[in-house]
This record gives sequence, structure tokens and C-alpha cells, in this order.
Amino acid sequence: MPTNVTAEYLAAEEEYHRAKTIPEKIRALEKMYATVPKHKGTEKLRLQIKRKLSELRRELEKQRQMKKGGGGPSIAVRKEGAAQIALVGLPNVGKSSLLRTLTNVETDVADYAFTTVQPVPGMMHHRDVQIQLVEVPGLVEGAALGKGMGPQLLSVVRNADAVAIVVDLSGDPVKQMKALLREFERAGIKVNKRRPRVEIKRTAMGGIVINGVENIKGDVSEVVKILRDERIHSAEVTVKEPVTLEEIADALDESLVWKRAIIIANKGDAPGSKENYERLLETYGDRFKVLPVSAKRKIQLEKLKDELYELAGIIRVFTKSPGEDPAYPPVPLKRGSTVMDLAEKIHKDFARNFRYARVWGKSVKFPGQRVGADHVLEDGDIVEIHAR
Repeated sequence: MPTNVTAEYLAAEEEYHRAKTIPEKIRALEKMYATVPKHKGTEKLRLQIKRKLSELRRELEKQRQMKKGGGGPSIAVRKEGAAQIALVGLPNVGKSSLLRTLTNVETDVADYAFTTVQPVPGMMHHRDVQIQLVEVPGLVEGAALGKGMGPQLLSVVRNADAVAIVVDLSGDPVKQMKALLREFERAGIKVNKRRPRVEIKRTAMGGIVINGVENIKGDVSEVVKILRDERIHSAEVTVKEPVTLEEIADALDESLVWKRAIIIANKGDAPGSKENYERLLETYGDRFKVLPVSAKRKIQLEKLKDELYELAGIIRVFTKSPGEDPAYPPVPLKRGSTVMDLAEKIHKDFARNFRYARVWGKSVKFPGQRVGADHVLEDGDIVEIHAR
């Protein structure tokens, strides 16, 4: 163990050795990771702590599954519309009011915590498409470690396409964000972080081959150890960008999910909300888009709809037949979709018999340009598919 660790680290390490349950061990390891000095000499120690945390979280989930016998009630929400966005926050921050105002769904709204006890879905119609918003009941400290229905609620967040984090500007929004991000991290939910560009191609034999060694910020032998810990003994690894050993471990951890997120700063009309908003922006503005709103007074809600549409990561594509006007409504697709993705969504025969397409819009240089199946579309494009 490095000799230059702090007294706080040593206290957390002692707490870990005294811990008897998995949640207690996880809390202690989180303190160890937060207090260990971050420099090259402690790189392996930080990596070891992250590995142990990952193992314990998997073991905790395994215990939960065994306890409920693989059955029990499910609170999963079936995806509908162009995308699903989870509205997540602590209790009593105004999620129900936002959902009701944005989707017109009937929800219980009251000025006390835990009004919502099950996820509530609603459809928001905006820019010619339907986006599903799901209100997740308020999360509490220790949710990811099994408190209440925390693990089931966080599974709804893991399954969503994106996350809208709701905080209450009448309280301390920075404290709320810290609590929520801690539960996300414990649940393996990475918000507004990108999966490191490390590709793993398993092979039948040949051992570990690493391409892009110059991009690894650390001991290459540790990369081999990380792979073997993940039971990968023969593979071709391509590192496409500069990464640390911890980032390589994250790229290999299949239990992690990576979600786009924004912060909805609700109750922007409350006393002290301006000062709280400025603190929130100062602390998290570099990482998150932060939008102040008031569900109660319907302030900035049209702007919020625009932001949720952007967060959903979708585009609208209009189709047309030769000599006819574009059809309505448009076809919603994920951002980055190709002409072939559109063809497959319309009908499998269009995809199977595809010849070419003509496109009008931002993705082409001139109107009616002839393109192939791999042409990437943009929002508002008009596409005319020609098939055999």
C-alpha cells in the first residue's frame, strides 16, 4: 500500500475491514476511492478499489435475484414513442407536476414526499413526434444498495434512452445532485460520460493482442490483467484514444450503462431560487445542460420540451413517393441513422429490394440528390426510396 495515503483513507480502510455486509463494504470502498490521492503512484490502488466495487455490486445484485427467486413484481415500463426519457429526482421535487404539465397524464400531485409509488409514463407530443416521459418515484439515500424499491427504480433509469434529472431550487440543488449522482454511480449508470473508445474482439486463440499501445496511460501488463479478470484470455484489443487504466476497466465492464442527461431545475419561482440556480450552474454547468423552470407557473416549459427533444437524440425524416408531396407524420429515427435504417423501419421489403434513394434536406448538397443505403440522414430530410 502507498505510504502517502491520507488519514481519511486509512479510516475508510479500517471501516472496510470491519464491515460485515455488502452495502457496508461498498460504502467503505467508496470512501477509500474518494480519499485516495490521485497520482501515478496510486493508479493501481484506485484500479483495485474500482474492481472490488464492481465485484461487490454484481454480488449484491445476485443476492437480490436469489432472494426474490428470479420472480416478484416487475416495475419495468414498456417503451413507446420515438424515445423514452426518465424523470428522476429526490422525493417531492415536482416530477409529478412536470409530467402532468408536459404530457397531460393524470397523476397524483401533492406537497409531500412519496406521492408517486410506481413509475408513471406519459407521452409528450413535440415537433411531430411522441416522446415517452417516465416519472420515477423519488430516490433516497442508499437506493442502489437496496433501500426501499431503489434497485427496481434504478433499473427503470438504466433501461431509459436518456435521463432528465429534476432538482428543487427551493432547497439545496447541489446537495441533491451529489446524492443522485452517488446512487447512479452505485447502480452503474454513467451520465453525460462517453464510453471510452476501446474495442474488444474475442478470438479463438492467439492470446491478447493490443493495438494502439501508445494510447494507454499506464502499465500495459495491467491491461492484460484487467482482461483476464474479465475472463478474456484471447482477444484483439484496439485502443482508439488516450485512456487510463480505469477507463479501460470501465470500457470492459458490461454492467455499466452510459446515458445522456440534463438537469431540470424546478421551482424556479421560489424564494432564493436564483442564488441556488447560480450555485448549481457553477458546480455542474460544465457537465450538464441546466434549465430553470416552474411547473406550477408553467415557466419555460416550451423551452423544456425543446431540450427534451434534443436529449432524446432523434431526428424526423419525411418520406415521399415519386411525384407526390411528403407524407405526414414523419418517421422518427435515432440521430446518426442511415437510409437503410429508414427503409427497414418502413417495411422489410424496402430494405431487401433497395436500389437507391433521393434526398432533399440538410444532409445533401443539392435537392433530390441520389444516395446509397449508408447515407446518414439529418433532421427534416425528405427521402424517396427506389426499390426493385
